[in-house]
Amino acid sequence: MKLKKMTAAICLSVLTLAGSVQAERPASFHDDYQLEEMVILSRHNIRSPLSGNGSALGNLTPHTWFRWTSGPSELSLRGGQLETMMGQYFGQWLESEGVIKDKNTYIPAEGEMRFYANSMQRTIATAQYFSSGMLPVANVTIEHKFAPSKMDPVFHPQLTFMSDAFRTQAMKEISAMGGQKGLQGINDKVENNYRIIEKALDLKDSPAAKKDGLTKFRSDDLQILLEINKEPAMKGSLKQANSASDAFILQYYEEPDKVKAGFGHKLTQKEWEEIAGIKDVYGDVLFTAPSVAVNVAHPLLQEMSRELAVPGRKFTFLCGHDSNIASVLAALEAEEYDVPQSIEKKTPIGSKLVIEKFKGKDGKEYAALSIVYQTTDQLRDRTALTLDNPPMIYPIQLKGLKANSDGLYQLEDLQARFDKAIRAYDALPQDAPVQKAA
Repeated sequence: MKLKKMTAAICLSVLTLAGSVQAERPASFHDDYQLEEMVILSRHNIRSPLSGNGSALGNLTPHTWFRWTSGPSELSLRGGQLETMMGQYFGQWLESEGVIKDKNTYIPAEGEMRFYANSMQRTIATAQYFSSGMLPVANVTIEHKFAPSKMDPVFHPQLTFMSDAFRTQAMKEISAMGGQKGLQGINDKVENNYRIIEKALDLKDSPAAKKDGLTKFRSDDLQILLEINKEPAMKGSLKQANSASDAFILQYYEEPDKVKAGFGHKLTQKEWEEIAGIKDVYGDVLFTAPSVAVNVAHPLLQEMSRELAVPGRKFTFLCGHDSNIASVLAALEAEEYDVPQSIEKKTPIGSKLVIEKFKGKDGKEYAALSIVYQTTDQLRDRTALTLDNPPMIYPIQLKGLKANSDGLYQLEDLQARFDKAIRAYDALPQDAPVQKAA
């Protein structure tokens, strides 16, 4: 397959998928379109696990986890370095597109740019590192509404609407993820993943095995909890295994020695993907069922839709969590995808949902969506990102929307999709009495 010449900013957005090659924008693209604005919804970069070595996580293995460079749940030193590199790349990208001039001296005018983070240390710090890399002399102020460690309702993936009818519909949608077997089918899908992570943990020799008899993760104990003003939650082995999966992924990014990262096991790339797959399933189950996604993503969908319409806005950086990206994409009805060159297949650590807004030479406005992320090797090796060596840029398609020959949606169609997802919140099934958050 002969590929057209591509622009430097996205020259590595040629993805080999199942033996086929998907090429991105040709050099002639910029003759027809001018980038006007970019809206980013970012996941924070590498953090320490949500709990420390002495917690339940430490009881799942006889080994000692990596010595983290930050407190539980906080952005690590590597995470800060990697996010700075990502910011540097985006600065080069915007400069190459003519959105800004020299990124090294550029100071945005009032209202041109916005950096807004959830009020958690890892999200505020991610936004700060990103802005420092992107605009090193601008001394950007990171907007956050609360003292650190308090969740901002805009980013908090909580259920702000609840009724018996909603809970029934949501549970039906979640159960459908397991096929005919329902919740048991979800458990069955991760059974092989369980065996791999049990081996990597040496679970049979762990304190939990000796004290509680936990030598295997069960495949019959999944429970879903849906409560007003709380995040969707679960009980059972998938929750336990997710905690270990999360820590293993982070340890793999941080520990240079791959064998040491696997607690002495020589795990293959496929096995690392299987370990990370537990976390992907966990996130999908809790946050991507259509009714749940519309519910938990509602305030963030409103925020993103407004940002696309702010006069004079050139750039918006919203920093939250993997659950935010997953629920927003589900609410917007994104096509299924698995990103390449990453052990995390949906929302890799530090990944960004990027919306580009273009003005066409035909006078119309267009938009494109993509996931931009550092590959697993780029994360492990702390690879400097440039226009010639960029992160991965994976295009996202929306169900039922037709892109033009250049892969762009009409902006009005994208805005209509946001409006549809936002209106769907008010159409969630009700009964009496209805509980709605203030």
